[in-house]
Amino acid sequence: MTDIVNITASLLTIAFGLFGFVAPRYTAAALDLAPTTSTMGLSEMRASVGGLFVVAGLAALWLDDSVAYAMIGFAFLGAAIGRGLSLIFDNPPRRKVLVFGGIEVALAVAFLLANPI
Repeated sequence: MTDIVNITASLLTIAFGLFGFVAPRYTAAALDLAPTTSTMGLSEMRASVGGLFVVAGLAALWLDDSVAYAMIGFAFLGAAIGRGLSLIFDNPPRRKVLVFGGIEVALAVAFLLANPI
């Protein structure tokens, strides 16, 4: 069962990362981050929202080690905590934060429960 969770969660990580990696304009628009004065935001989409998660998911599959899978879980946990703080301090669109944060929490829980350290 652990293998199924790890592979599925890693493939979802890669799939979500691919949006930022290959379609940064779409991803930026979906996140209400469309570039207005610079295309630097597109670079950030490809790097931190895209490539980071694509390579993390691929590396975890390649390494096939519980620590690698758990680290992705911790990364998603950090993202979810950041979204929670944003709800408190930044007044973002609540629905979007809850949807994206919910995905991050679900992936964090899946990775961390399947790979206790």
